[in-house]
Amino acid sequence: MSFKVIQYDDLPDDLEQRLLESCDVTKVDSLDLMQGDEYRTVLAEAKGLIGVGQEVGAQFLDLAPKLRVASTISVGYDHFDVAEMTKRKIMLMHTPDVLTETTADMIFTLILCAARRAAELHSMVKSGGWTQMVGPEHFGSDVYGKKLGIVGLGRIGSAVARRAYNGFNMEILYHNRKVNQEAEKSFNARHCSFDELLVESDFVCLVLPLSDQTRKLMGSAEFDKMKPGAFLINGGRGPVVDELALVEALQKGKIRGAGLDVYEQEPLPTDSPLLNLPEVVTLPHIGSATHETRYAMAECALNNLLGALIHRETRNCVNPEIAN
Repeated sequence: MSFKVIQYDDLPDDLEQRLLESCDVTKVDSLDLMQGDEYRTVLAEAKGLIGVGQEVGAQFLDLAPKLRVASTISVGYDHFDVAEMTKRKIMLMHTPDVLTETTADMIFTLILCAARRAAELHSMVKSGGWTQMVGPEHFGSDVYGKKLGIVGLGRIGSAVARRAYNGFNMEILYHNRKVNQEAEKSFNARHCSFDELLVESDFVCLVLPLSDQTRKLMGSAEFDKMKPGAFLINGGRGPVVDELALVEALQKGKIRGAGLDVYEQEPLPTDSPLLNLPEVVTLPHIGSATHETRYAMAECALNNLLGALIHRETRNCVNPEIAN
């Protein structure tokens, strides 16, 4: 049986061939196109979706009554109305495991770059501004032996903690809904309240999904509790941080710096005040952006799609309760 599938993102050639051999595929650049007359019949018959980064809500789902599986090539699924999909018994698949180590590498890159002012001083050298030996005005902060507070000690947070503890002798604090016994055993991590973490940490590292509870978790009141010499690191979701509050905290010297890979609006607008702050390291959402990991994510998403369509497999399913 050949399932009708809508593909709305590119796959590596060999994986795309696998998809074509297994399914009746319609490929589009945008899901918005599917709502036009040209594709409406295709959408009405589609059983599967595969792609990343586009909104799938009730209005779209109304046009896809036979949809049974959506497979996103990402760990995050902010763009999907999970409640609506669950109500309609549509399985939502994601790729939670394959990007853990790569994203942890990137987050630790942000920690080091922010602390040692690497991006700022790199620009100084490139622009010809290095004309004499650096003085105190260019000094950074140590990382080795400092306190790292991780908000969200899941797979990625634990991988960051492992690097910090084993490689940099850092003390690990964490705030989580649940106690992470493995992290406490392996990294001597200490569970604490959110406020305690903010007050004590030299680096506050956010590795959180976006939800109603986490949106703008970091605002003015939270920055007021941080050490003046502390750094904010965000490798989770941009809207977890109130960016205007972050800008104010940096301008007023409430904290020393920040390392960001995610933002409230992406791509980051060219008029964002964050771009005018040399103490902020800004990366273009590259947590999983290596050749090896992006291939692994695409392969995982394809396997998720086919496994769920053919066998109703629930591994990597966001809402497995509807599979039966």
